[in-house]
Amino acid sequence: MKTSLALFAMLGFAIIISAALATGSLITASPAFAAAAGGAAPDPQVLAWGLAAAAAATALSSLAAGYAVAKVGTAAVGALAEKPELMPRLLIFVGLAEGIAIYGLIVSILILNRLG
Repeated sequence: MKTSLALFAMLGFAIIISAALATGSLITASPAFAAAAGGAAPDPQVLAWGLAAAAAATALSSLAAGYAVAKVGTAAVGALAEKPELMPRLLIFVGLAEGIAIYGLIVSILILNRLG
């Protein structure tokens, strides 16, 4: 049981670290990067709002995924303590909760593609 708790704790920590890195990299992107990637740079105000929207999509979806993994992981560990044979099914539920972060990352990529 301690192993599964440590696994869920490391999973949550990894989600938080990846969300922080993705948000930081989206916020620090510059108009020069957009200009080098695709010809003319867009309006700086549009670029700033687009980068903020992409960062918000990544950050909020990652926070929501972390919250969902915490709630589902807690229930999964409780169920695992009673029936250890449920481990594969419980990992599927944790993976579904983690999928929220992937959807946010896809939305961020779509927003960044429209900018440049």
